[in-house]
Amino acid sequence: MLNSLLKIKHYRNNQDGVAAVEVAILFPVLMALLMVIFDIGQGIVINQKTVTASQVIGDLITRNETVDEDIIDDVINAGELSIRPFSLENFGYDIISVEFDEDENPFVLWRTSTNVEEDDGVLEDTIGLGDAGEGVLVVTVVNRYEPFFSNLVTGAIEMKEVSFLRGRKSATVTCSDCD
Repeated sequence: MLNSLLKIKHYRNNQDGVAAVEVAILFPVLMALLMVIFDIGQGIVINQKTVTASQVIGDLITRNETVDEDIIDDVINAGELSIRPFSLENFGYDIISVEFDEDENPFVLWRTSTNVEEDDGVLEDTIGLGDAGEGVLVVTVVNRYEPFFSNLVTGAIEMKEVSFLRGRKSATVTCSDCD
């Protein structure tokens, strides 16, 4: 009986495997937290790059009184470079030059877009942004972020940035060979 009590006391005081059990319990939790933090960080960076791309595209276009297809292509390349090193597979843009008529109603001077649905509601957003004869450039950039680790939980996240800019050298930015 005394021998049994000593064995029980020795077993109860033995802590040889406690650390291994604690690691086995905590390791999956810590790895899951690490993966979530990685995905959140990547998402924040991609969102900031989407904002930057919208502002770069708008800023470079509004530096001109008149643009053409070559200038627009160069500006789009600059916007795409601001997304790098991330993939451009989910990158899209919609550039609209808007002018206000004599009743201060907006109408589209020219528009170009790629890999994004054209949002005609953006014209309503420009109401009140200018007087007759003035204009505004509206640049919408979209980018879809697909988390690396938590994609099964959240799925893809659509990021969208809309920038409203005025021409620097003229009231409107026209396009010499746009549709």
